[in-house]
Amino acid sequence: MQQRTSFWSIILFLFASAAAQAQDISTIKKRVVDDLLAPSVNKEEIDQLIKTIQPDGTWPGIDYKDVSRTGFQHKQHLDNMLELARAYKKKGAASFTAPPVKAAFSLALDYWLAHDFRCDNWWWNEMGTPNLMINTLLVMDDALTEKQKKEGLAIAHRANMETFGARPGGDLMPIAGMFAKQGLFMENADTLRKALKAMAADIKISNERGLQPDMSFHHRTDNVISTLTYGSNYASSFAYWAAKIRGAGFSFPDSSIRLVTDYFLDGICQSLVYATYPDPGAMNRDISRKNALDAEDVSLPRNLRQASDYRAKELETIIAIREGKTKPVITKDRYFWHSHYYTHQRPDYYASVRMHSARANNMEEPHNEEGIKNHYYGDGSFFLSRTGREFSNIFPVWDWRKVPGATIVQKADFPHWKQLAKKGLTDFAGGVSDGKYGVAAFDFASVHDPLRARKSWFFFDNEIVCLGAGIQIDTAVDIATTLNQCLLKGEVVVNKQSKNTTLQSGKHTLPNVSWVYHDSIAYFFPQPTTVQISNGEATGNWRQINHQAWATEETVKKNVFTLWLDHGIQPKNATYAWIALPNVDAVTASKYSKKSPIRILANTPELQAVEYTGLQRTGIVFYKAGSIKVSDKLTVATTQPCIVMIKAKGATVSAMAIAISDPTQKLSFLQLKVNERTIQVSLPTDGKAGSTIIEQ
Repeated sequence: MQQRTSFWSIILFLFASAAAQAQDISTIKKRVVDDLLAPSVNKEEIDQLIKTIQPDGTWPGIDYKDVSRTGFQHKQHLDNMLELARAYKKKGAASFTAPPVKAAFSLALDYWLAHDFRCDNWWWNEMGTPNLMINTLLVMDDALTEKQKKEGLAIAHRANMETFGARPGGDLMPIAGMFAKQGLFMENADTLRKALKAMAADIKISNERGLQPDMSFHHRTDNVISTLTYGSNYASSFAYWAAKIRGAGFSFPDSSIRLVTDYFLDGICQSLVYATYPDPGAMNRDISRKNALDAEDVSLPRNLRQASDYRAKELETIIAIREGKTKPVITKDRYFWHSHYYTHQRPDYYASVRMHSARANNMEEPHNEEGIKNHYYGDGSFFLSRTGREFSNIFPVWDWRKVPGATIVQKADFPHWKQLAKKGLTDFAGGVSDGKYGVAAFDFASVHDPLRARKSWFFFDNEIVCLGAGIQIDTAVDIATTLNQCLLKGEVVVNKQSKNTTLQSGKHTLPNVSWVYHDSIAYFFPQPTTVQISNGEATGNWRQINHQAWATEETVKKNVFTLWLDHGIQPKNATYAWIALPNVDAVTASKYSKKSPIRILANTPELQAVEYTGLQRTGIVFYKAGSIKVSDKLTVATTQPCIVMIKAKGATVSAMAIAISDPTQKLSFLQLKVNERTIQVSLPTDGKAGSTIIEQ
C-alpha cells in the first residue's frame, strides 16, 4: 500500500512540475510576443502593403534576384510580413479588416517559403532571416497553417547553437536568443534551457574574442574595439532574456547579470557621449551607415534593471538621462588598454582618443564593402563632443584624410579598401588614468605611408592638451594634423594679434593665430600658429564610403567646419601643440588666453609633459628612459618607457600619488625616481598588462 502511495505521489509531482513548466513557458512567451507587438501599426502603410502585393506574393520595388553581399533587399519583404502580422494580431487594431490582412500575409509568407532565399553573406542566412522569421511565427502563431509552421521553423532553425556564426565574440548571444524563441514557439523547455545555458556560458572575461578584462569588447582576434557594435548586441541580447525569464522558473547566475551590468556601465556607457550617443571614435565600418550615431534607447538599461537590483541607482540614472528626465553629471576617465582607446567624460562635454599598435590591427576589415575609407580612422583620432550630434550623418561629405586628431598624408587617392586593415607597427600605445584625469600617448607609425609621429593627449577638467612631435616622412608629400572636422554650427571666430575676426564662409589660411572658436569649443595655441580653416558647404555621397545597395551616388550636402595644421611637404621633426577648451563662449576664450593654468614642459620625440598648476597634476610621457625637471623642487626619472601622472601636494614626496602604466605591455618591472626617492614598480602582466597602477 505504501509503495502504491509513493508511486502516485511521484506521478502527481511530475505532473505538477510539467504543468508548472508549461505555465512558465507560456509566461515567457507572452512577454516576448507582447514586446513584438509593442510597435505602433500605421494603417496607411498596411493598406499600401495590401494594395500593392502581387498575386504571387511579391512586392514591386524589391529586387528578388540580387542575393549578393551588397544587395539582398529581401529584408524588406520580411519586414513587410512582420508588419502585416502585427496588424492582424495587435489589440486595438480593429480598424483593419482581418481577412485582407491575413490574405496578404499568407501570400507573402508562402512566397518566401517556396523560394527560401539565401544571401551570399552568411549573416542573413544564419541570423538576419531566421530572426525575422521566428519573430513573425511567434506573432502569428495559431493563425498559421501546420505547413507554414513547419517550413517557417525550419528557416528559423538555421539560427542554432551549432551553426558557424554561433561563436564567442558577439554573434553567439543573439543567435542563442533566436534559438530560445524557437523553444518558446515549439513550447519546448529543453530547447529554451539549452539556449539560456549557452548565453550564461558566454558571459565571461576573455583575452581572445568577447568581453575583455578592461570592459571593452572584441568581436574578432584582431584586437579592434567593437564595444558599441557586436559588444552592444552581446549585452542587449543577454539583458533582454534576463528580464524576460525573471520569476518564471528559469534564471541566469547572479554573477553573469552582475558582469554584464558592469560591462554596460563601465564599458558601453563610457564609450557613449553622456551615456547616450555613440562616440565616433569607438565605431568601425558601421560609421558609414545612415544614422549610425543616433541616440541609444532605454531598452538595455531597463532590462538590466528589471533583471537585478545590482547597481540599480546607476542604471536608473542612465534611463533618466536617455528619457530626458535628468541632465548627465558624469565625471569619469577610463583607458581601455586592450583596445587602445581612451575616454574622458565630463558633465558638459566628452572626448576620446583611438590608437593602434603591433598588438592590434589599425581598423576593422571593411566587411561587405562598408567603411571603405576608414584607412586612417584609428590613427590617433580625437573626437570632442558637446551635444553628441556634432558628427551626425556627416560622413558622406567628410574629407577622410582629415580625421580629427590624426596626422595624415594629404593626397587624393586612397589605397584599395581591401588593403585598409593592417597590423600596427609599434609597441608604444597606451594610457594612464586615476579615474578622473589622465594621459594617452602613441608612437605613431602609419600602416599605409612611411609617416611617423609621437602624439599625446592630456586630460583635465576644462582642458585637453594635444601634443605632437617628431612628425616626419621620407617622401615628398604634404602632411596635416586635423583638430576637428564636424558639422558647422554658428560663427567661426579667430583671434590673431589680440584681435577677434568672424570668418566669412570659405577656405582660409591664417598666420599668427592665437585661438579659434566654433560651436562652444575654443582651440588655443601656446605659440601663434598658422592654421587652415574651411567653413562652408561640403558635398559627397554615401556610395563613396559604403557599397551596400542602399548607398547611392545621390549628392549629399552639409555645412562643415574643418580646422587643421599644415606641416608642409616632407616635414622633418615637425611639432604641434594646442589646447581644447570645451563649453565656453568667445568672451571666455579671450579671457582664458591671457591666463592659462597649463604649462607645456616638454614636446620632443623622447618626452612629452604637461603640468596643470591649479590641479597640481603633471602628466609625463617617457618614450624611452629619461628624466624631467617639473619644477625647482620636483624631478622625475625612469629606467623604462612609461606614462606617468603625478599628483603633488606641495613638494613633499610622501604626499604624492603616482599613476603609472606600461604602454608597450612588455615590461614586468621598472624603476621610477622622484627626487631622491626610488620606487620599484612591479607592473601588471597578462590580461592586466598596460593597465594603470597607483603608487603612493
